[in-house]
Parts: sequence; structure tokens; C-alpha cells
Amino acid sequence: MGTSELNVVTGAFGYTGKYVARRLLSMGKRVKTLTGHPDRPSPFGDRVSVAPFDFDRPEALIESLRGAAALYNTYWVRFDYGSATFEAAVENTKTLFRAAQQAGVRRVVHVSVTNPSEDSPLPYYRGKALLEKALMESGLSYAIVRPTVTFGDEDILINNIAWLLRRFPVFAILGEGDYRVQPIFVEDVAELMVSAGSQSDNLVVDAAGPEVYTFDALVRTIKRAVRSRARIVHLPPRLALFLSQVIGVFVGDVVLTQEEVDGLMGGLLVSSGPLTGRTHLSEWLREHAHTVGAKYASEVKRHFRS
Repeated sequence: MGTSELNVVTGAFGYTGKYVARRLLSMGKRVKTLTGHPDRPSPFGDRVSVAPFDFDRPEALIESLRGAAALYNTYWVRFDYGSATFEAAVENTKTLFRAAQQAGVRRVVHVSVTNPSEDSPLPYYRGKALLEKALMESGLSYAIVRPTVTFGDEDILINNIAWLLRRFPVFAILGEGDYRVQPIFVEDVAELMVSAGSQSDNLVVDAAGPEVYTFDALVRTIKRAVRSRARIVHLPPRLALFLSQVIGVFVGDVVLTQEEVDGLMGGLLVSSGPLTGRTHLSEWLREHAHTVGAKYASEVKRHFRS
């Protein structure tokens, strides 16, 4: 039976947050989103109320969260872009946690990443670890969900690999391509998050799919699905990264970063914990072969442009 309790989702007009909001609405819950783009058209019409992030106005942020039973936080940055840096994202998220505490939010479900570490040389993984620590020390009831790499409609990695395979005669793999990835379906992540939001015990769980691929095998699986004729070549990582930067100039996006190369090749997109996702990427690709990679998914357009 549905309930009218309020749930706040950051980034419900984006990617993961959209699936969390959709699931909550299907359960009869009221949903509000905090977003950096409050003027964007809502995919939910008037079913989701909207408020700006207001990180620089903590009192307003507290009021936006007041009365919420749970906060589902997907806010983060994939790379430094102008003033949107990892350092700023860490401080903004800490502000969000403090506001949630002062607003009386019962439960915080926070999206982290697999293999975070305060000692990591990579700001993405170090920042995620610092935020996990901040949430654990906040006194809030929490669930920390650590996705590997998500796939689904509008995802960045799988979709854009397919886009490149559809449009270019050659696809370059970084090095030998023997490093592993463990994709998880975005709806499985949303299901895990919403389930965690209804619990009371503190929880840290990896969101990891049922299939593990080498990167080379992942690219070849996508190639077969979209019936690409592209030739797959193995290049030194620096050269492959440079070529991605050239493509980025033409698409107006950041296709790949050095930090992402290091995380990918370092095996950080694989979980050491139990499987928590049910959807197989191989099956999903067969069902969505006509749409995956049909359009380029731009991180810059999604998060930094109106």
C-alpha cells in the first residue's frame, strides 16, 4: 500500500536519480528533487517538486529537506569542470549531510563507488571515501551503495562505446584490455537504493552485476550487439587517451580522463563482494541493440549546460 511520506532525490532529472525517483513514485511516495538545473523540463511533469541545491545557502537547503523521511543522494562530478571540482563536490556533499541532519531526515542513502580509499591517488575515489567517512560520523542513519559501473538507457560508458563502434572504422582499446569491469543495470541500482532506504540499520553494500568482463571482451560483446564492422586495435594507453581527447573536441565533451584510465586499468570497477544485481548486460544488449549507441551521451551537456 502506498504512503504519502516525502522522499528527496538529488538529480532526479539526471541519470541514476531519475530511476530512483521513478521507483519511489511507483510505490506511491511523494518525491522532491534537489537539482542544479531547476528550470529544466521535468520528465515527471508535476509529480516531482523541485528545489535548487542551495549549497551556498544552508538554511534554504535545510528547509528544502525538512519533512523528508529519506534523502537519496546521487550528487557528484565525474571530472573537474570549471568551478565544479572534486574538492567542491566533497564540501557541497558535506553541507548536504549537515542540512539533512538539521532538517530531521530519518535516513540517507548515498551513492559512492566500489573500492573507495582515503589513500587513493585518484581524487574521484579519495573524495568518495572521505564522504563515506563524513556520513558515517554524522549521526544519521545511512546506507552507502557502491556501484561498479552502471549501464542502461542514457548511460555514458556502454552507450558511448556503442556509439563509437557504430560510427568509426577503428576502435582503440587501452593497452591489452585484460583489466576487468563488472557492469550493473541502473534499475538494479535504483532498486537496491530504495530497498536500503526503507531499512534502519546502517549499511554499506556494493552494487555489482552478475557478469564480469575483461575490457576487451566487453567491447567485443557490444560490437556484436550493434553489428559493428569496426576494427578493434590495442594502443598504448596515452595514445588511446589522446585520441579520445581529439574525439572530445568534435563532440564537445570529455570522453575519457586520465583518472578514469587509471581506475579502469587498476581494476577498480570490479567488486570483491557478493553479486547484488540481477540483470545481465549481455541479455540487455540483445534487447536494446537498436537503441544503444544511437545517440552520443554527453556528460558536459547533462550536467554543465542548460
